[in-house]
Amino acid sequence: MDNCTYAVVDLETTGHSPAKGDRIIQIAIVFIENETIIKKYARFVNPEREIPVFIQQLTAITDEEVKNAPRFEEIATSISEMLQGAVFVAHNTDFDLSFLQSEFKRCGVPQFIGKKVDTVELSKILFPTSHSYRLQDLSDELGIALPAAHRADDDAEATAHLLLAALKKLRTLPEETLNLLHRRSFSLRSDLSGLIYDALKEVRKKSIGVNRLPLFRGIPYRQPNWEETAEGRAVPYPIETEEKIALLKKAFLAYEHREAQLSFMDTVFQSLTKSKEVVAEVPTGVGKTIGYLLPAALHALQTGKPVIISTFTNHLVDKIMNDELEKVRKMIGYRVNGTVLKGREQYISLGKFEELLQITDESFDETFTIMQILVWLTETKTGDVNELNVSGGGQLFIDRIRKGSNYLKDDERIVDYHLKMQEISIHSHIIITNHSMLLSDLNREKRVFRSFSGIILDEAHQFIHTAARANETVFSYTTWKYVMGQISSDTEGQLLYKILQLHERFCGNSRYIAHRLSSSFDRFSKQFDRIATVLTTHKHSSANGKSGNRIVFSLSEVEEERRTFSLLSEALSEHITNAHSISDDLAIHLNQMSEKEKAFVAEWNYWIRELTIKAGEWVEIFLDNDNENFTVYIEQDKRSLPGSLTVVKSPVDTSILLKDFMEHIREESVGVIWTSGTMKIEQDERFVVRQLGIDDEVPLLTFDAPKHFYSQSTIFIVEDMPSIQQVSQNDYIEAVADAVVQTVIATGGRLFVLFTSQDMLRKTYELIMESELLDDYALIAQGVSSGSRLKLLKSFRQFEKSVLFGTNSFWEGVDVPGETLSAVIIVRLPFSSPEDVVFKAQADRLTKLGKNSFTDLALPEAILRLRQGFGRLIRSSEDRGFFIILDRRIETKSYGKRFIDALPNVPVKKLSLQHMVNELEACYNGEELRGKLDGKEQ
Repeated sequence: MDNCTYAVVDLETTGHSPAKGDRIIQIAIVFIENETIIKKYARFVNPEREIPVFIQQLTAITDEEVKNAPRFEEIATSISEMLQGAVFVAHNTDFDLSFLQSEFKRCGVPQFIGKKVDTVELSKILFPTSHSYRLQDLSDELGIALPAAHRADDDAEATAHLLLAALKKLRTLPEETLNLLHRRSFSLRSDLSGLIYDALKEVRKKSIGVNRLPLFRGIPYRQPNWEETAEGRAVPYPIETEEKIALLKKAFLAYEHREAQLSFMDTVFQSLTKSKEVVAEVPTGVGKTIGYLLPAALHALQTGKPVIISTFTNHLVDKIMNDELEKVRKMIGYRVNGTVLKGREQYISLGKFEELLQITDESFDETFTIMQILVWLTETKTGDVNELNVSGGGQLFIDRIRKGSNYLKDDERIVDYHLKMQEISIHSHIIITNHSMLLSDLNREKRVFRSFSGIILDEAHQFIHTAARANETVFSYTTWKYVMGQISSDTEGQLLYKILQLHERFCGNSRYIAHRLSSSFDRFSKQFDRIATVLTTHKHSSANGKSGNRIVFSLSEVEEERRTFSLLSEALSEHITNAHSISDDLAIHLNQMSEKEKAFVAEWNYWIRELTIKAGEWVEIFLDNDNENFTVYIEQDKRSLPGSLTVVKSPVDTSILLKDFMEHIREESVGVIWTSGTMKIEQDERFVVRQLGIDDEVPLLTFDAPKHFYSQSTIFIVEDMPSIQQVSQNDYIEAVADAVVQTVIATGGRLFVLFTSQDMLRKTYELIMESELLDDYALIAQGVSSGSRLKLLKSFRQFEKSVLFGTNSFWEGVDVPGETLSAVIIVRLPFSSPEDVVFKAQADRLTKLGKNSFTDLALPEAILRLRQGFGRLIRSSEDRGFFIILDRRIETKSYGKRFIDALPNVPVKKLSLQHMVNELEACYNGEELRGKLDGKEQ
């Protein structure tokens, strides 16, 4: 593509379908030659139809602006002529080019013929760690000016600068990386091969050594450049209040004094220095993270040993490392070194990656992901594959390269990122990890976490759930089928076919071994399919019609199939033995094989190892289930059988497991701080503490938020909702949908609607969608809208008029500060389902101990969840919001007062839906009026 002209195009339109009458309302073209912008073109276009309200809000283009503009027919010929001979560039060519071609065809104008470059595709490859590939987000990240997103002129110019940044980035890549990229670029959807080849030619012309990186079996990678930790110098802890405030002001320009934060800091420092254990409830508004991170850093500097910070998710881990630790450095004026340490499965295995490059018959998704990884390897200093932003189809490939053998070859050990992170963490001041990694360390022969000076467990209440998951054993039908399929198909091109070819070549007699393997697989497969049929057709005793498509029942209901479970285990053992015999035969001849042939053998051994692990899990779940502290249940979805079939063996009492963890920690004789925003409830303060297995003598302290923190929040209890226990689910859902619609219209959106049931969420969402009453709003529903929790949250923040329907994970751990969130609607009190198998097992255990399962388990859990739900609403003292409870049980049941008492001391109003809507409208209309008056005054 040397010496070509790039025509960077952006369109704004009335919608996505020209076939249905949608039209262009603005077009802009930026021309680039020799990597210089030489000309710009921009015009409004009269679509001869009204611009939808949503599009006007998105683009800020009104009917008035386009009223006197030319119709597209009037400018189509000149635009077509401008584009001829150029390379068409757009941020999503599938939209802009196809829309433009349709309009050219409609107007009888020659369509564009030539090459195209999609900057979305290009950016995904060259900026593989970007959190988002929206033009606005990429512009922010790369420092590209974009005054008004969704205006064609600004978008086209930003896209032009994005293209220039990408071309510049290409020339910084090593020659070997460009070679590997170019080889795969011909299967891409836009014409990127020319761009890559131009960069490759230019790099080849440079002097030797430029762009050079070390190679691992021919793959360039950035050698981990771990910073040496400076000798820790004693930095005194600020004793006086004025000293603490002076430090905090260095990191917070708008510092707000909070006495509780300073007290919490003192508690953390004293616990660390005196090697004491303490539990601290620190709600939103206190400044919890800095409250423990500053004393932790000072303690580490004084002792010369790291302090471990453990939190719930890797997202929170990265936030502490990238944001909060930098603030601590500003405060004390010293380079406090932090290291993030995650589980091995979070890091790339370069050995496995290189093997897969040799033997994988790449699909489009795999090719694209490989190209992203090749670029990422030239940049990453951690090897953490979570840095990558890959499409759903590429995730399977990512999962493969994060599962390298623990038995590393010598050359792999040199570049093993996980080992490097362990080495550097020992010399860091702060080690930041997640609960899962911390718990799994108990089971290692050589423990990662050793020789530390203290440990702080943030989001401590989540340690209970993490411990439960860490001790779960899960059978998944789809996972088993996938693993089985890797070594069972002898179709040409498949792994087994390749292995049998190698066996014939080096060992002979492959027909006999193939027959033996096929026979054992058939026996195993028949037993497997029979068991899947039994589990998916079983009429379980707890079916009550209220669970929707989700079916859950205890394994004990099919106890009579225990013999069948045993037969499968025996057949699987025979099959694994036969597979191992092939490996043993081939191992003798490895020295005679090519590198590619060795890679096939390594891949065969990998899948045998995976199937062996599955065999152990089978015994653990289906045959070895006499431990009273575990329950086994079957879960499936009626709509996707047998694919959704899952069997889970889960612990009943995590406190037993966590006591073992604490014994390990106590061996270190260090300070331990458990902290969270929700660590206790009224009338049973140590409910969470008991579940964590913490001894009764460990103090439980509370550090309250400032009194004014919740001053702009109100709790509404809607009195005229139907009783959830006296009407059908459909009637209740209709009432919920009505309440949501009225509330959304009154507030203008920016709402969370929180459910306890995915089935009820889906039905409410579908009912509202069918009503078309909220067509002007972006409705985002967990489990319905595609994407992860973080992606759904990003979509919610993107649109001013948005509503998010969430369940489970959206009750906590979601940070939406400021005006992005105006209200939270609680559809029903968050009690666990009495039919939940794990809950029933926990309730049965309490009953045997002479306790009441409702007051000692169900009610405290629900109160904690409600507190966590309230925590989504107010994230700073400037936030204003409404907490709306639709479940009348909070008013009609004797336990309702306990829910209210557990929430912050804010006004509680009991009123009808109509009166609540009137109050909300008055509030928001008043706000809008004040905004208009302020505008006039200015």
